[in-house]
Amino acid sequence: MEEALTVILGLIVGSFLNVVICRMPQGKSVVLPASHCPRCDAAIPFYDNVPLLSYALLRGRCRSCRGRISPRYPLIEALVALGFWLSHHSFGLTLHAAASAAFLSLLIALAAIDLEHMVLPDELTLGGALLFLAYAFVHPGIKWWEAVSSGLGGALFFALLYVFYLKVRKIEGLGFGDVKMALMMGLFLGLRRLVVAVMLASFSGLLVGLFFIVFRKKNLKLALPFGPFLALGSAVSLFCGEAILAWIATLWIRA
Repeated sequence: MEEALTVILGLIVGSFLNVVICRMPQGKSVVLPASHCPRCDAAIPFYDNVPLLSYALLRGRCRSCRGRISPRYPLIEALVALGFWLSHHSFGLTLHAAASAAFLSLLIALAAIDLEHMVLPDELTLGGALLFLAYAFVHPGIKWWEAVSSGLGGALFFALLYVFYLKVRKIEGLGFGDVKMALMMGLFLGLRRLVVAVMLASFSGLLVGLFFIVFRKKNLKLALPFGPFLALGSAVSLFCGEAILAWIATLWIRA
């Protein structure tokens, strides 16, 4: 029963995050007006706003104008619900599970916004950093000073990369939003899991970049948003970071 309620809560939060993802980059309120079709502006009644179910029943179309609804909406709802379930399954009915669910929700929202708009809003990155700075004093896995030093260290590392790309290579290889996102990640993950998250983000970003260069004939100046890769790396590291570090250690010993 607990896990079912957790999934339902995740679906509700995911539905709200869809509003955040759609409106926040445009500087619009995420509260008012009520949900409406972006094409015909018709208000969406509550029975057409049930996570996942309404999309399936309406076959991905607006009831009023029959315009297509982006599959992003049910995907975000499903991902957030999965994040809530994984948090509960891994950490039980605890404060840390709630914090983990909030962390994953922020990651999903940031990844979706960065993919579409190439921006990481301060409201989410710095807002999340403040949230997890407060949480650092009750975090069961790391000390508050480790959280603070990890967050600042991650932000400094990405800030140096930002300056390197800008001054040496004369391109903006990273956005400053990535610096703020790294701050948020470090505050919640701690140093060990942050290192794993950045490694996974860099590796997955490299693979995707190579795919576009080899198969889509893009050049080395291809601009890819790094936020989705940081989000993916952070999510995997949250649950598997220590296991990955242990696996790397065994490889090092064998070598």
